[in-house]
Amino acid sequence: MVNVETALKEATTTIEGAIGAALVDYGSGMALGTIGGGKDLDLAVAAAGNTDVVRAKVRTMEMLGLKDEIEDILITLGSQYHLIRLMKARGSTGFFLYLALDKGRANLAMARHQLKKIEADLEV
Repeated sequence: MVNVETALKEATTTIEGAIGAALVDYGSGMALGTIGGGKDLDLAVAAAGNTDVVRAKVRTMEMLGLKDEIEDILITLGSQYHLIRLMKARGSTGFFLYLALDKGRANLAMARHQLKKIEADLEV
């Protein structure tokens, strides 16, 4: 089991192309922890904005009657990937990991795999 700070540090140091990461409570839209980012990527704004994305997708699945779970949501930009991984481990529903990646340096499949591993080890 690792804490939030350790998990986010692992995400940005072990995932090639990582620009920034956050753990977000999508009930409130607040980031519980962030690492990285910068002037071009305000992680507090990204946390709040991506909360709306998660809520919309959850609501849509409910309206469609889908009885499945969201693993992750991928947003592809011209130069970045934004990966949202909903947490399920040990009763940690209501949170997601957010990872921004440099598209030119990232391996998306490996990033998804590593983020899944980080999520499994994280204790909120």
